[in-house]
Amino acid sequence: MAIDFIENVASHEGGEVTFRGWVYNRRSSGKLQFILLRDGTGVIQCVAFRGSFTAEQFEALDKLTQESSLIVRGKVRKDPRAPGGYELDLTGYDIVQVTGDYPITPKEHGVAFLMENRHLWLRSARQHAILKIRHEIIKACRDFFDDRGFTLVDTPIFTPNACEGTTTLFETQYFDQKAYLTQSGQLYNEATAAAFGKVYCFGPTFRAEKSKTRRHLMEFWMVEPEVAFATLEDTMQLAEGLICFMLQRILHRRKAELEILERDPAILEKIAPPFPRLSYDEAIKILGSAGSEIRWGGDLGGGDETILSEKYSSPVMVHRYPSSVKAFYMQPDPERPELALCVDVLAPEGYGEIIGGGQRIHDYDLLMQRLREHGLPAEPFQWYLDLRK
Repeated sequence: MAIDFIENVASHEGGEVTFRGWVYNRRSSGKLQFILLRDGTGVIQCVAFRGSFTAEQFEALDKLTQESSLIVRGKVRKDPRAPGGYELDLTGYDIVQVTGDYPITPKEHGVAFLMENRHLWLRSARQHAILKIRHEIIKACRDFFDDRGFTLVDTPIFTPNACEGTTTLFETQYFDQKAYLTQSGQLYNEATAAAFGKVYCFGPTFRAEKSKTRRHLMEFWMVEPEVAFATLEDTMQLAEGLICFMLQRILHRRKAELEILERDPAILEKIAPPFPRLSYDEAIKILGSAGSEIRWGGDLGGGDETILSEKYSSPVMVHRYPSSVKAFYMQPDPERPELALCVDVLAPEGYGEIIGGGQRIHDYDLLMQRLREHGLPAEPFQWYLDLRK
């Protein structure tokens, strides 16, 4: 009898198969036992008839607890009412282990409790769906850039440089000197872009922020492309294309997971290029009329981003911020040098910035000036300055 994964159950219709997994739920109706078995690839309802087993075997099934591990054998039968559209009529089984006191029961639990039991919470349907979608997004990111001739170049995790400002650095001792966990691979990838033309890095980044909000994570993964000779307009089009590509991939391959998360796919299906574009000047006017206290020259806060994004059903691009609120490497607008050729992409529904990018300073003297203005020492950036030579 073939051993397989539940996701392949349709290929065994009418035949016999063996599955290995864990009890997701169980109920009994006297003569029948209904066991929902999950194996990480899917869930199937296993039906045990009392007449098919000895009294001892049938009673053993009745003692199975949530997350007990089990090997089941049986015949696959199509049933549109069952989870996944198929059932397994049990002909035999082996109990690997019966669990005791599994903490995450089907009842409602608080987030703090679930986070304390994160290693087990991963088994729930909602967490499972979230991580399946995350997996698909990562694959989509790589496919998007790979199919467009980009080269993946991994960048260091330990770095002597700050990229996004010195106030959120995780400091660590690196032998006889200080090093920091990376905030971004961007600076290194500017070097590889000069070698390969189109590159990207994709890996963990760190910010020493103690904020506990959905917009602030101490560790997260970020994909960062760099393109030689790219203008701000090139950057904006690339961001637009990436978002739309990822959405189409999720809608095509992960609709079942979206349903588990109660996410209406119709909203995502409407998102298409071109995205609305607002200059920083225009954004300040909108925010002022909406009651925000922000003044020209200030960076947008979370509340400001929410006000702007709620006006649109798709991501909105805010471009040309004041240079004073952006990183030192942003190229000034030649028509208004007080502005940076940069863009923030704000997601709808109040999620805030999901992409930040811009055109890089290519002039050595101007880059040196910017380092001084930001109070950054030149020595750790010598290799970066060398790129401008």
